[in-house]
Amino acid sequence: MTKTVLITGASSGIGKELATCFAKDQFHLLLTARSEGALMEIKNQLENQFGVNVSIFKADLSLVQDRLALVQWVDEQTSSLTHLINNAGFGDTGLFENTDWHKNQQMMDLNIDALTHLCHHFVPKMKKAGFGRILNVASTAAFQPGPTMAVYFATKSYVLHFSEAINCELKGTGVSVTALCPGATHTQFAKTAGFDENGIFDASKKLPSAKEVAEYGYRALNQQKSVAIHGMKNYLLANTSRLFPRDMVVAITRKMMK
Repeated sequence: MTKTVLITGASSGIGKELATCFAKDQFHLLLTARSEGALMEIKNQLENQFGVNVSIFKADLSLVQDRLALVQWVDEQTSSLTHLINNAGFGDTGLFENTDWHKNQQMMDLNIDALTHLCHHFVPKMKKAGFGRILNVASTAAFQPGPTMAVYFATKSYVLHFSEAINCELKGTGVSVTALCPGATHTQFAKTAGFDENGIFDASKKLPSAKEVAEYGYRALNQQKSVAIHGMKNYLLANTSRLFPRDMVVAITRKMMK
C-alpha cells in the first residue's frame, strides 16, 4: 500500500514539522494551507531533502466550498489515503462579549466543521481499505473551560471528545484516531490569538518547540494512542483537574490565562 498523508495547516508550526516527520518515512505528502507561497517553499525543501513526492493545495478550510474542492483534489491524487492529519486551527483571546463574531464563526468552522468534514469523508474509505491513521490536533485546552478564550477552548473540547468517540467506534477495523493535546508551544499561535509577551506564552519560558510536539504526535499516531498529551506537566494538569470542583478549575484557568 502506498503511504499517502493529507496534512492541513501545513504551512507552519506543528503542521510543517509533521510534514517533515512523514517525509523522513517516505510518504507521498498532500499538503494544504491558505498560503500557497509557504506551501511551495515546504514542497521544494522536502522534495530536495528527502526525495519524496509533495503535492500542494491552497485552501481556506473554514469555507465549505474549499473543503469540497480539497476532498475532490485528494480523491484525484490517490485512491487510498492512509493518513489524515487535521492540524489546521486558530484561537482568539478576550472576553466573549468583546470578541468579533465573524472571527468566532470562522474559528468554529475551521476547528470543528473542517475537521469533522474531512473525517467523515475519509473514514469510510479507510475502513473499506482496512487501514487508516488519523491525528486530530486538539489541545490541553480541551480538558477545561477557558475564560477569555471561551470559544477556542470549547472547540478543542469538541475535537478531543469527537476523536475519542470515533476511535472507539472504529476498534477492530484497522483505522485509529489519535487526539494530540499539546500545551503552550513556540509557534505563531500566540501572535494570531492576540496574546502579549507575558502569561502562558511568555518568551522567557522554556516552551516546547513545534518540532518536539510534532515528533511526539507522530509517535503517538503510530502507536495508535487514543489521547496523547505532550509533556508530563500538561499530563498532570489535564488529569488532576478532574479531581477538583469545576468552579475551582474554571477560576484557576482564568487566573492562568492572565
